[in-house]
Amino acid sequence: MKTICGADCSECAFKENCGGCKTTNGHPFGKSCMLAKCCSSKGFEHCDTSCSKDCKLKKQLIKEFNALQIDDMEEVKHLNALKGSFVNLEYTLPGGQVIKFWDDNKIYLGNQICKNNSRRFYGLTAD
Repeated sequence: MKTICGADCSECAFKENCGGCKTTNGHPFGKSCMLAKCCSSKGFEHCDTSCSKDCKLKKQLIKEFNALQIDDMEEVKHLNALKGSFVNLEYTLPGGQVIKFWDDNKIYLGNQICKNNSRRFYGLTAD
């Protein structure tokens, strides 16, 4: 599957339902992909090699996540392209309303980062 950012989507669990970002002009599930949007608007000259391997946007987000200086969070070293439904947990507000923060069909950047000396994780997602 050809991608705008150069990512290899062959191992993606959602590839059968994805329209492919080249075919859909950066909207593989009908909504925008953060990497395709960045690569389309800034071009590959914005990245050192290709958007998927040496993306300046990823580098900046990693720097910002690490700048949070959360004591028990391990260092963020990479981010993955993630479909919103993969990270979109439901939350119940104090009034009982159930909401989701992310769009299930958009592609975000994120990762699951281990808490130091723990079996718990932080989930990081950026748009």
